[in-house]
Amino acid sequence: MTRATWRTRLGFVLAAVGSAVGLGNIWRFPWLTATNGGAAFLLLYLLVIVLVGVPGLVGEMVIGRRSRRNPVGAFAELGGPRWRVLGGVALVASVVVLSFYSVVGGWILRYTLASATGAYFAAPEQYFAAIDYGVGAAGFHALFLLATVAVVYAGVDRGIELATTVMVPGIVLLFGGLAVWVATLPGSGGGYEFFLSLDVAYLRDNFFSVLVAAAGQALFTLSVGAGAMLTYASYLGEDRSLAADGTIIAALNTGIGVLAGLVIFPLLFSLGVSPGEGGPGALFVGLAGAFGTLPYSRVVGVVFFGVVLLAALSSAISIMEVLVAYLVDEHALSRPRATAGVGGLFLVTGTAAALSPSLFGLLADTLANLVLTAGLLGFLLFDGWVLRRAALDEYETGAGRLARLTGRPWYYAVAVVIPLFLAFTFLTGLGAVAGVPVSAPAALALAVVGVGGAIVLLRSDTDSTA
Repeated sequence: MTRATWRTRLGFVLAAVGSAVGLGNIWRFPWLTATNGGAAFLLLYLLVIVLVGVPGLVGEMVIGRRSRRNPVGAFAELGGPRWRVLGGVALVASVVVLSFYSVVGGWILRYTLASATGAYFAAPEQYFAAIDYGVGAAGFHALFLLATVAVVYAGVDRGIELATTVMVPGIVLLFGGLAVWVATLPGSGGGYEFFLSLDVAYLRDNFFSVLVAAAGQALFTLSVGAGAMLTYASYLGEDRSLAADGTIIAALNTGIGVLAGLVIFPLLFSLGVSPGEGGPGALFVGLAGAFGTLPYSRVVGVVFFGVVLLAALSSAISIMEVLVAYLVDEHALSRPRATAGVGGLFLVTGTAAALSPSLFGLLADTLANLVLTAGLLGFLLFDGWVLRRAALDEYETGAGRLARLTGRPWYYAVAVVIPLFLAFTFLTGLGAVAGVPVSAPAALALAVVGVGGAIVLLRSDTDSTA
């Protein structure tokens, strides 16, 4: 069976940006920024993107292009059958993320339609409480899932590439227009100050908690750790510079996230809504409820939630493709059969999350961050200590002079430095979930011991099998 490929470099970049640009930028980013000090969170988030996100993104892409396989097949191809379990972690992460993601996608679809009638303007809290979970939420989740299935069913070039080539520019244009319009609203200046003016004292007093939140958001929004970027890179040709493409993807994704902040925070302040009010539901309660006070409120609501819907759909497509590629590559299923099977799986898991607030919370607030962090940690240790020189060779394939100069620093970063950081954030997050807070020094010490032990085992193992 001939494996699909991207038609153009632009198509790949926009598809990857579409994977990264999703609810992480528009639903999750604003309320995490609001509850973690505004500009303090933004500063650490940008640093994590540059120092961790970009090298990690490229590290995942290296495995995909080197193997030209799905996550499970990639690790088996490059490291041997026992490494299939690491690819299995990516499959589990994809199931965890899309199971709650499609529920939120259903909420957005419902709000897009409801904006046309102003159904939620009068009583936003009551409206959201009535539709967030239950049979209705399951129904809209199914509609959102159906749209995702339709694009993935059409294939890599005729479905994913074509759809995201339209969606991503549409997201940028619509958000850009909203940002210009919001700047004209009275009182919007407070939003810019909150978002862009750094409170040094807050950052000093809350550094580690903000850092952990920023790290989790960076991994979530870049779509790393679940195998989506690995899978997309597996459809690439060797003439592409992974370093250049990864940097472009991260920069565009981050730029759209910041653009979303330049829309949402000034709009909140102009409407007198406190940032962070409503937590994860802020987008649907605080912001959406305030649309009713604006001129052309229904048009604003439809445009805003329409943009969010495009972003959510572009990310959902990439997550579903991970499992479809696995079934096509490893079990020789046709794309139509594989897509139908994966769609059926998510119909069940997403419906369960739509009917159970506790399950939704477990998936969205707990498991997602942990599995994405663990997945990327495993990917980078594999790059550094199993692939070794092959990882560096793949990084430099198709690269220009700048990428060749940065090859060795990138290699040492993904082999040692970034795994230590990921282990630190994983242990800190795990302690918070377990109700046993881990201090920063203790988490760092455990990370050094854990990563050091893993490196020793991997080195001895690969040396003995070399």
